[in-house]
Formats: sequence, structure tokens, C-alpha cells
Amino acid sequence: MDITEVRIKLMECDHEERLLGFCSITFENAFVIRDLKIIRGGKGPFVAMPSRKLTDRCNGCGFKNQLRAAYCNACGAALDDDRSHKQADGKAKLYADIAHPINSECRDLIQERVLKAFEKELILAEQSGYVCRYEDYGENESKQNAVAQSGNNMRLDKAQAGKKPHISHESNRVSAKKVDEFGSGLF
Repeated sequence: MDITEVRIKLMECDHEERLLGFCSITFENAFVIRDLKIIRGGKGPFVAMPSRKLTDRCNGCGFKNQLRAAYCNACGAALDDDRSHKQADGKAKLYADIAHPINSECRDLIQERVLKAFEKELILAEQSGYVCRYEDYGENESKQNAVAQSGNNMRLDKAQAGKKPHISHESNRVSAKKVDEFGSGLF
């Protein structure tokens, strides 16, 4: 198994924040796992696998609620405090991994590659013109098309990178005028 790509999204944080960034890894140019977390630990940064909050159902209405919820989000009924499974250390298990390595060799491989990429990304982020490429999977073509059409009353905002560009306000005014004319002359 070969990790062919690692993408990092750095988080803007102070030195007390634990979440340092997110990452995605691609295996053999064929399979992607997104939203791994890079977390500051007591012994240095480590990689946490993508996870989801565990839920259970309300006894009254059957609605799914997070395990920390005190009341049902649908019917408002009080929920039992002790609804979660306990881990070996006695703590409540509130999250479940969505994807995770089966053995320590795989975990070590992922952690090593992600932390190397993280260190490189930190260096790149210090350079002028740095652009995070974490979220641009399959969006390169749409970005190029949007930029090519920018001379045609279209613009691409920085916050909208990878999304369809907005039509300028001039075009919106023309559309509004056509709407006002609709039905004129019927009476």
C-alpha cells in the first residue's frame, strides 16, 4: 500500500490550541480519506482519524440525539445521563472512527507521512503567495473556466474559489427589468 498524496490544511491558532490542522491522504491514486486531524499532544503532534459523534434514540419519539444531550431535540423529553458505552479507562465513548488503520504498521506509516507533510506545509505557509490546496480536489477545471470567463461580467472571489462565479450586478439589473415588463400590456 502506497500513500501517493497528502494534503494539509493549517489552522490559524495560538499556541494553546490543540487542533493544528486537517489533512487528507490518497492511497495509490485511487482512494482518499479526508478530515484526519493533526492535534498537538503532550509528546508532540499526532494524527487522529476522522470520526463522528455517537448518537442514540429517544425512548419517547425515537429521534437520534447526541450522547451528551440532556433532552431530546425533537420532543424535549429528558434523556438518561448514562447512555454511552464506557471505555477501558471508564470514560464515556462519545465518538467513533469512520476510517482507521487495522494495525500499528499502517498507523505508523500514516502518521509519519502526514507529520512530514505538515512540517513542509508550515514552511510553505511562511512564503508569500501561499495557497492551501487541501480542498481543491477535482476543482482545478472549474477554477480555470471561471477565471477564463472573468472578462465577461463575471468575477471569482477569493472566498468562492472552486465555486461557480457570480454574475455582476449589471446583469442582475437587466434581469430585474425584464421581470418588471412581464405581463405588461395585458390589461
